[in-house]
Amino acid sequence: MAKTIRDNLFYFQLMALFVVIGGLYLGQTDKSEAIFFFSDNRSVVLNEIFKFVTKLGEGPMFFLLGILALAVNMRYSLLIGITGLATLVLSFGLKAVFAVDRPAAFFAKQNLSNELNFVNGIDLHWGATSFPSGHTMAAFALYGLLAFLLPNKKRISALLFVLALSVGISRIYLVQHFWPDVYAGAILGTLLAMLIYVLQLQFDKSSWLDKPLISLRF
Repeated sequence: MAKTIRDNLFYFQLMALFVVIGGLYLGQTDKSEAIFFFSDNRSVVLNEIFKFVTKLGEGPMFFLLGILALAVNMRYSLLIGITGLATLVLSFGLKAVFAVDRPAAFFAKQNLSNELNFVNGIDLHWGATSFPSGHTMAAFALYGLLAFLLPNKKRISALLFVLALSVGISRIYLVQHFWPDVYAGAILGTLLAMLIYVLQLQFDKSSWLDKPLISLRF
């Protein structure tokens, strides 16, 4: 585990910064504040950006990257698939345990829905499935894993971290989750990526798993 952190120090530095700043924000604000902030500062451009960005934490991204990874080696593709499945199971399990109302349901119960500007074209979730954010967990698990696997650590790590964080922010912007949901999802996703990455190190390299299955030529 220590070697994994050393080899990916920049990514973990970014994650540590997120944990500290996000934790301070979590302790000093009401969970609704971020949603009201975005509600008061919407734009057509941001609406479309976040509607797209949120999809980067969904199942099709795992499928697409898993297929593309087959052109690098089968190990990467298998790890992406395992990460997607593990995220799905963990997310559903934790949501069932905590059973926290989604923002739409929460604000409706507080008679505050009329004070919010919602994003057109977004189907709001209403169940008690808010904590943690599955999209955020998936994004940090997927892009965290890729950051551990790929070279050019600083540039790739920064890009992948920003992508994962953007997915988390999109869930608040679209009124699908609160900040605590996103904060927890990011931490859990990162821990899951670390676990899967460390476990795969126990298997020998240069095996049949470390060869490409397909060849992509353009």
